[in-house]
Order: sequence, then C-alpha cells, then structure tokens
Amino acid sequence: MRETYFEDGKWWVSPYNFHQDVRRDLLLPPKVQIHDATLRDGEQTPGVVFSIDDKLRIATKMDEIGVERIEAGMPAVSPQDAEAIREISKLGLKSKIFTFARAMKQDIDMALECGADGVVIEVPIGYPKLVTQFGWTWEDVFKKSRDVINYAREQGLYAVFFPYDTTRARPDDLENLCKGIMNESPPDSIGIVDTMGCATPEAVKYMVGWVKGMTGLPIEIHTHNDFGMGVATELAAVAAGAEVVHSCANGLGERTGNAALEELMLGLHLLYGYDTQYQMDKLPELGALISEISNIPIARNKPVLGHGNFIRESGIGIQYVMHDPLVMFGTHPSLTGRAGEVVLGKKSGKASIVYKMQELGLGELDDAQAVELLTRVKQKGIEKRDFLSDEEFVSLLNEVRAVA
Repeated sequence: MRETYFEDGKWWVSPYNFHQDVRRDLLLPPKVQIHDATLRDGEQTPGVVFSIDDKLRIATKMDEIGVERIEAGMPAVSPQDAEAIREISKLGLKSKIFTFARAMKQDIDMALECGADGVVIEVPIGYPKLVTQFGWTWEDVFKKSRDVINYAREQGLYAVFFPYDTTRARPDDLENLCKGIMNESPPDSIGIVDTMGCATPEAVKYMVGWVKGMTGLPIEIHTHNDFGMGVATELAAVAAGAEVVHSCANGLGERTGNAALEELMLGLHLLYGYDTQYQMDKLPELGALISEISNIPIARNKPVLGHGNFIRESGIGIQYVMHDPLVMFGTHPSLTGRAGEVVLGKKSGKASIVYKMQELGLGELDDAQAVELLTRVKQKGIEKRDFLSDEEFVSLLNEVRAVA
C-alpha cells in the first residue's frame, strides 16, 4: 500500500489523507476487491433493460479494466437472465462470476448450472421490511438461511450472506441472526447493506467493526446513494476493515443508484493508497458503453466520467490546463483516458483568446482586435448561457477581422 499523495504527471491529492494522525486509527485491510453489480442491481434502474449481448459486452469491458468480481445477474428472474450468466461464465474472464439468489436451494442449483463461482444470498433484516413487508422474525430469516448457506458452500460456491437493509435492522435482530448463522452455517463473508442509503459514514464504520467482531468474517459493503453518500460510506467501511466494496458502473441502480464503480476505483487508488491494477484510462469506454445501452446520459459534471471535468472556461490559469494540469486538477486527465480543454465564454480572458487561436491555427490579432474579440466572445457566452463552439468562435473572429 502506498503512502504518497502524488505521482508525477498522474495525480496530486491532499497530503493530509496520508498524515500519520489521520492514518493511525484506520483499519485498512491489506487488499480490497470490487464486486460490481451493474448487471443485476444496475439493471434494476427503472426503464433499463440489458440484452444478453449487452451483458457480455459489459462483463468483457469490466474484466478488461480489472474488476475482481462481477455479479452477472439473478438466474431466477428469467430464462434470458440465466442464459446471460451461462454465456458470461463461458468467456473465461479473470473476474469471478457471482449470481444473486434468494435463500432457496433451487436458486443455488441455478447458480451452479450457470457456472458461477459464487453466490450472494439475500434475506431481509431491516425492521420495516422484516416486520411490515414480510411479517417475519429474525428466527424466520435464520431458519430460511441456514441450510441454503451450507448447501452453497458444500457445492463449492463462495457464499456471501446478504442480510439487506442491514442499516435499519434492530440491534437484537442483527446480533441474533449473526450469532445463529455463525453457530450453524457460517458463510464465507457477510454483507452490510445500506439499502436505503440512509446511514452516515460514521454509522457504517461502527457497523463494520460490530459485525466483524461478532462473526470474524470478511465484510462486504453495499450502499445506495439516496443521501449522496454511497461512495463515502463504502470508503468509510474500508477504513473500518471491510474487504469488498459493491458498485454499479455510472452509479446505476434503483432510485438514486448505487455506489459508482469508477469513483470507488479512484478513491481506493488515489485517496487511500491501494496499489490497484485497474486500467483507469479505460473507464470512459465503460461509461460510454453503459450510457449507450441504458439510455441514461452521463452528467457533464459527473465525477470521473463527466465530459466537462477537465474543461476550463475562466481565463485565469488556462496555461496550466494543457501543460501542467495538476496545478488545476487533482488528477491528470490522461489518468482516466481524457484530455484537458480550454473553452470560451462569459468567464474567458484575453489569454483564452490567444490560446484558442493558437490551438486552431488561426494566426494572431493585434491588441485592439483581441480586446474586441474578447468582448464579443463574452457577450455571446452570456446570450447563449453556455460556452462557445469552435465554429461560433471562428465566426466572431471573422467579424472582427472584417471590421479591421
């Protein structure tokens, strides 16, 4: 694990992330794996449907980037879902293939038939769902889970016990369930699931320590983004010792989505110092593929993937955007397969005009012409309420030269 806050030409983040007083109380595990659920939880985004071919393309790209585990779907949903998992399992990917399952032996059999390496066994434990939606007690959950966990492990599957809505569970329910499972049917790992995205990072850190203390198992963290903290809570879980983080590419998922794959990758590598092997320069390719297939555009200012992340309109410091970008950004654009860009609009300065003319090979202007062109550029930006296209800039330049 690295303890450096910069790498020449690649990134420069806060040195306080690695200050000894900050790191001293962190319980970072030696290695963290990403379990991506785009093909299951991501497809639960309303209106999103992935074909078998879509899923094969997405899984292949994720494997290329280096995602350790791919949750390829839930076979019980439909024959098409089961077929997609079978086809993904045949690809020979380096990523381990997992399926999502109810606490039912038939779901385990389907995972085996699909060639999966592991299975995520879901059961409710959050109080509103447990009591109101299902009318169960923790004992009911335990009885339904016990034999299925054992069966999955006996069949050679890696079994993740996934008591969802964990962050809204009554303490006694969760504690009794954990102790019962550990006594009679210990899984390979256990998930803490913030189904409603309603736990603070501090609460999740506490729960990771608590559940790990009760079970001694590796902890997996799965969060949603209802309060805008999905990635923050997962990284907080890592700081408390969680070994696996769950994600969805582009932050897809029900309601406000899940913790975003691309943001977790950069957070682990740059902010916490994990020496990951992810091919982060390929993240825009995955993002574009997911956006195209899901028909959900990527916001211009979306972290990591937004096309406006390395655009500079203000005239101050534009010389650094292209030639020394770590002065202006925390990461070099090329780290995630991008390039810096200078655009013109209301906030531009004279240096912006000079730079853009050089970039487009448009020659030079005298000082008075440059001032006039800047005035017109600013006015156009105000009228358009956006930055100018290169074509619009050239049109204004031609107007200024025609007057001269």
